[in-house]
Amino acid sequence: MAAHALAWLTRDHVWLLIGLLGQGLFASRFIVQWFKSESEGRSVIPLAFWYLSIVGGVVSLAYAVYIESIPYIIGQGSGLIVYVRNLWLIFRERAALKAAAERPAG
Repeated sequence: MAAHALAWLTRDHVWLLIGLLGQGLFASRFIVQWFKSESEGRSVIPLAFWYLSIVGGVVSLAYAVYIESIPYIIGQGSGLIVYVRNLWLIFRERAALKAAAERPAG
């Protein structure tokens, strides 16, 4: 049985597993968002959503490059720009709020 499993692990099958992992990570962001929204009783996009988007997107992009799928590469690559930008905007806003809170009133 172990020999059969090892024989199955060709380069293409390993990359298939990597592609499935990327899609799984990417899809899990919706579960995280759903649970967070349910816990707060309103629609919320938690920080973990963006991190899962980036990690899932990078893994999926690697798979897309391996299978040489131009539409998939463009879709994942352009999505990564949006996810990184959203994280940058979140951290920029947090830094501004922290600076404003630390500034003396007056």
